[in-house]
Amino acid sequence: MHPTLHTNIPFMNKLSFKYFTKSLIVITILVNIVSENLLAQSKNLSPLNFPTPKNIDNMLFYIQRDPNINTAIYAINYQENGKIDKENPIKGYWIRYAEKGEKKDFNYIQRKFAYGIESKILNNEEFELQFVSYKKLPLTLKKIDSDQKYHVFVSVNQKRIQVEKIFVRIEGGSFWLPNVKYAEVTGIEASSNKAITERILLK
Repeated sequence: MHPTLHTNIPFMNKLSFKYFTKSLIVITILVNIVSENLLAQSKNLSPLNFPTPKNIDNMLFYIQRDPNINTAIYAINYQENGKIDKENPIKGYWIRYAEKGEKKDFNYIQRKFAYGIESKILNNEEFELQFVSYKKLPLTLKKIDSDQKYHVFVSVNQKRIQVEKIFVRIEGGSFWLPNVKYAEVTGIEASSNKAITERILLK
């Protein structure tokens, strides 16, 4: 065997082992990061099994939260002439799944201090929305060209999402001071048109 070739084989083996070791370390780090993210997403999951609202007229999105499966529905508020009520573009109400699926309006306290929505006209087909109980998460209601329908959008973790569902994880506390662990926004990411769920901490 040629002496030069013979001496290069151990050198090449060392290089291969060195690169293999580095690759293994990188892969291990990435796996750990992904595992930690998945673990963080799975922490504090609700023990309840929530139903999915179906066949709801003009529904934009819904909210579910502990401590029960009753669901807050948010729908377009159309006038008798078929046009949106610009002064009050969204109506909210309960579907009380814990009480045989009864439909019930928010009561005064719920509407004014918890689940009600305030709106402001931005232009002819666009409105800014804010929950009365949490004004750090502004939403936008607008009619989009693709289907000529109204949808609600929000920006979460630098992603713009067409909102379908919001889940609020509550663990104890009271009506006025609930112990909110997090909220999750589920919908369609505007840039990719793919389903997405983003978790945020409410402070």
